[in-house]
Amino acid sequence: MVFAGGNGPNFSPLSFSLHVLRGRWFMFFASILIMAAAGGTYIFGIYSKDIKKNLGYDQQTLNTLSFFKDLGANVGILPGLINEVTPPWVVLLVGAGMNLAGYLMIYLSITGRTARPQVWLMCLYICIGANSQSFANTGALVTAVKNFPESRGVVLGLLKSFVGLSGAIYTQLYQALYGSDSESLVLLMAWLPAVISIIFVYTIRIIPYTHREGETKTFFKFLYISIALAAFLMVVIIVQNQLNFNHAEFSISATIVVLLVFFPIYVVTQEEMKTYRQNTQPVEPEKAITIVTVSDQTSQPDEITKPNTESEPNTNLGCLSVNGAFNPPARGEDYTIMQALFSVDMIILFLATICGIGGTLTAVDNMGQIGQSLGYPTKSINTFVSLVSIWNYAGRNVSGFFSEYVLERYKLPRPLMLTVILLFSCVGHILIAFGVNQGLYVASVIIGFCFGAQWPLLFAIISEIFGLKYYSTLYNFGAVASPVGSYILNVRITGHLYDKEARKQNTTGKKGDLTCLGVQCFKESFLIITIVTFIGAIVSLILVWRTRNFYKGDIYAKFRDGQTVQLNKEVEVVSSGTDDCEGGELDRTKQKEGISGKPNNNNN
Repeated sequence: MVFAGGNGPNFSPLSFSLHVLRGRWFMFFASILIMAAAGGTYIFGIYSKDIKKNLGYDQQTLNTLSFFKDLGANVGILPGLINEVTPPWVVLLVGAGMNLAGYLMIYLSITGRTARPQVWLMCLYICIGANSQSFANTGALVTAVKNFPESRGVVLGLLKSFVGLSGAIYTQLYQALYGSDSESLVLLMAWLPAVISIIFVYTIRIIPYTHREGETKTFFKFLYISIALAAFLMVVIIVQNQLNFNHAEFSISATIVVLLVFFPIYVVTQEEMKTYRQNTQPVEPEKAITIVTVSDQTSQPDEITKPNTESEPNTNLGCLSVNGAFNPPARGEDYTIMQALFSVDMIILFLATICGIGGTLTAVDNMGQIGQSLGYPTKSINTFVSLVSIWNYAGRNVSGFFSEYVLERYKLPRPLMLTVILLFSCVGHILIAFGVNQGLYVASVIIGFCFGAQWPLLFAIISEIFGLKYYSTLYNFGAVASPVGSYILNVRITGHLYDKEARKQNTTGKKGDLTCLGVQCFKESFLIITIVTFIGAIVSLILVWRTRNFYKGDIYAKFRDGQTVQLNKEVEVVSSGTDDCEGGELDRTKQKEGISGKPNNNNN
């Protein structure tokens, strides 16, 4: 880079392009694209009828397949542990390979290009394909949260909202590329996410964090673009539901969608231009975070300079040891993996998530069969799936931005918004249970919104209470609650009761005829889901009560430059490297009373 007199650079397109490609905001843009292609699991309702018809499955078998989809999509312990010891590009490459292999085998199976697989093999295929979503989330989303730790709620909301929109994006793309052939949708899900992950594999990386003013304003620009994309998708879906689009019209709508998805690159260029110009100014050394330790004796305070270790990969997994698991630090500090897993806060959050996400995910996965049982035409069923996708997006953005706002402005605990979302989702479950006339349109909006809203809240709460050091693993552990809830509520309850009612209606005696029609098909199961979700809301209130004092403080204080954190504690000096879970980065401490003389907000 050439500088003119130290006042400003002679602008070089090549050097600026390299600056953009290496920048934090381009990394965030790449994460958006990866997330926008990582939501194929949410459109299971479109191609599930092809699986059921072509492979001759009953509803409980189809729901079992759906469970393994959810299991793969949400059990990300393996990518979490891999990400602890390797750069993000390793996780993304492995995920790309799994995505291509899993969904390609499903496509070959349902189109008859391979011998008809046994049920367990189909479950394996969809589990592998869906598990690639965990690798994408871990590689891109977790890295983005670490790169913007002061805006984690906003980052989670934005990136997760693009995952929510991906269902509607896929619908537009496959109709433009393959027409109405829903089997080919699976082929699109096989190659598109893999290609995007490979293209941006080296872009996704940890970038050392420095506090910058105006960060939130930039995220709002991304939000406005995503709203424009969601609004266009909503309008075009409504128009397509009323009119019969030909291939050229589908191609035009898909082209506009792609342009809107890529439009954030304009914001990226603007923001990176600012930092490019700032490089000409004298750079002051970063202010270190200083921890002043006040001992019980009358000695002078010791000063410990704390390096920024959030961006460093953990090459030592001694944090998996159960030693000290029942003696966690204060909330907001870096828990070890075992300390977090044995925490009462994590157990409460896990139970509430099982009830909440388990119920809404059951509705999402069965939306096609619900619409069929209530007598809606195929075009309307596709509309329900798209509505779920768009309002899934809205829920993720609203919960991410709004919870961040009320937390900063009013110091309301983030788990309180989770309670509100769970109560609201009960309305959607009741509309499905009683088969209200045209109520499925409203139910799909509520279910999509509530399903999406729970994810950013879950992941933000985990990062705030348990710290960012082992966030890759803890993030994925929190997601495990989804397949657990799905198995109980979807497979064991909804699938079983649907087939039971279908057998009553099967007067022909044909073994494969297990299609159920009428309100009774899902009434009993969704009444049960409503009760379970309400219980989950009550459980989440316990977490609200336990964390109320924690959220009244400044939970992001330690990420700001030049802050002095005063600890009232006694220091036990340990030689560097002897603490397995901290890697010898800091002296081990025995905490007496917590931070700044306040009571220790202990988890247990």
